[in-house]
Amino acid sequence: MQTPTVISGEDFQKFREFFHRKTGMLFEDSKRYFVDKRLLERMTATDNESFRSYFTMLRFQASGAELQTLINAMTVNETYFFREEYQFRCLVDSILREVVARRSSSRPIRIWSVPSSSGEEPYGIAIYLLEHWPLLEKWDVEIISSDIDTRILEKARNGLYADRAVQNMPGPLLKKYFRRVGSHYQISRSLQEAVEFTRVNVHDAADMRSHRQFDVIFCRNLLIYFDDLSRKRTAESFFDALNPGGFICLGHSESMSRISSLFQIRRFPEAIVYQKPLEAR
Repeated sequence: MQTPTVISGEDFQKFREFFHRKTGMLFEDSKRYFVDKRLLERMTATDNESFRSYFTMLRFQASGAELQTLINAMTVNETYFFREEYQFRCLVDSILREVVARRSSSRPIRIWSVPSSSGEEPYGIAIYLLEHWPLLEKWDVEIISSDIDTRILEKARNGLYADRAVQNMPGPLLKKYFRRVGSHYQISRSLQEAVEFTRVNVHDAADMRSHRQFDVIFCRNLLIYFDDLSRKRTAESFFDALNPGGFICLGHSESMSRISSLFQIRRFPEAIVYQKPLEAR
């Protein structure tokens, strides 16, 4: 088979609009080389010599398998343990204090990390709770972590990390919660079992309806990849996913105030976060 070599400007526009509708992610012109490269790789892998034939398969394949494979290829997953650690301090010192003050201990505290990427954030949250939240012995905490990328979810479940991912992990914690496996670090089985990983497209209302009753959501550095309308719709879905009085933490360069007026700004000593009003339903 002849290797496809060209993605035209018109092809790029068609794909960009389609991918945006499906995922909420909008590729700028500056990402053209990245997008073209991934498309050509998938066209070759699926024996499509033209963009037209590949695009037809992408849109109408009943299983949706190729769309998921392409989403996996287009998703950027770059993170490490204890990234923006000040928000974890805010979780244990301020946020959870408010959550437990108005809760019965018979109901678990639910924390959602999305996107999960390769698992550093949700596992990091679990470690931080174990190390810094004394009330963990009295409360049942559920940590759910989600991503649109099925390949990265499998990596997260495996919990195997290179040196760079654990570079900010204090030595005693690295020794306590990981074991060396060749050139990598394997997270402990107990932590693997502490986090439930699920596949979610935050741009899909049906996917989001299956995730509800959270007390805290970590959604850091995801909305920067969306356009304004997609950000607003996703923020509304997160609002619905939270319990009244629940909190959402965004990345340091993101501001919910510029996206949606549904949330209240909460300025804690450790971080600025956003809260669903207590009276909201």
